[in-house]
This record gives sequence, C-alpha cells and structure tokens, in this order.
Amino acid sequence: MLNRLSTKINKSYKAHQLVQPLRSFRLQNKQYRYFCHRYNTAHANERAVELPIIWSQVQQYPSNQVLEIGNVLSHYFPTSHQVVDKYEVTPGVINQDIVDFAPQRKFKFIVSISTLEHVGWDESVHSKQKILHALRKIKSLLAPKGTALITLPLGYNQYLDEHLAANRICFDTAYFLQRISAFNSWQQVPKSILKKHPQYNYPFPNANVIVIGKYRG
Repeated sequence: MLNRLSTKINKSYKAHQLVQPLRSFRLQNKQYRYFCHRYNTAHANERAVELPIIWSQVQQYPSNQVLEIGNVLSHYFPTSHQVVDKYEVTPGVINQDIVDFAPQRKFKFIVSISTLEHVGWDESVHSKQKILHALRKIKSLLAPKGTALITLPLGYNQYLDEHLAANRICFDTAYFLQRISAFNSWQQVPKSILKKHPQYNYPFPNANVIVIGKYRG
C-alpha cells in the first residue's frame, strides 16, 4: 500500500516538474511560477502558490528583520530568520505559542504560511477567539511601516471562516486564490467566494481556496 502511494506521488511530482517551467498563475496582475517540490507534496497542493508569493517578499528583507510563525520556509529554502513554532522541535526554532510570544523587539516583515488555521482549532481545548488573539499579537509585533503576510486555507477551521465572513478578521488587504483543476491550477477570485462556503479536501485534496492577508504597521 505504501509502495503504491509512494509511486503515485513520485509520478505526480515528475509530471509537475516536467511542465513547471511552462506553468504560471497571477495575483494582482503579477505572474508567478508554480512551486514544485517533493517535501509535503508541495507541487500538488496550496504550497505551490503560497511559496512563490511569500518567498519573493521574504527575500526583500534582511533576515534579522523577519519573523516566521510556523516552520515552513526552511523545508524549501536556505533561511536564517527567526521562527516560532509551537510544536515542531527543530534547532533554531522557538517552541512557543504565538499568543504567548513576547520578544524584545519588533519586526519589519512577519510571515505565516497556512499555520494559524490550527490555532484554537487543532488544540485540546477549542477556542473561537484564539485565532483573533493570535492575529492581534502579530499586528503588535510589527515595526513601524512593517508588513505581515499571512496565508490561510478556507474550509478547515469553522471559526476562522466565520470570523472572515463576519469581518471580525479585517486584513488591510486580502486576496483569494481558488484551485480550479486536479493538476493544481489556481486563479484569483473575489472575496464573495466566502459566500459559497469553500470546503477543505473538496473537490480537490487539501485547500481549495486560500486567503492571502496583509497587515501594515
């Protein structure tokens, strides 16, 4: 069973790798190449669009001015910025809940890639408010004129979706991308996609719609 699954994943990766130079998507009239990587089958899920968007921004800042919430980027790129991840025990990663994180300085750029949907949801005690506390903490950690860029999947955390629909989560800017094919093609869609109540793992595996939210310090 595991061998068949591994073979299927390898075939999928090779197919995406073959056409990767030819495939791109657009966000706000900017063109990006789909990201292709074996780790966590990034070629076949939302990582394929999240990573090129986020990494292009991270590279614009000195590493000592960057904070990442959730250890994602280091699995794909050489990184040296500060990372806070409650669960992943890795050298250089601070294992702390973002809500309790209290550094002595602020950051010019804060990034979180499909991580905060677990806050208050995939925990022993569910909390509808904790995601709001986490986002407030992130804003408080921004240096003047700093930027936070956060991606979140819709349909995974019911509380998150409700907060977005009710405008209790108000990013300064928010964009939405929707997966539109089994071969992991994505396109930008309006916020009204929320009214259609996108599901997670349907019709395609993993996220089918993501929000890319931005805060400014």
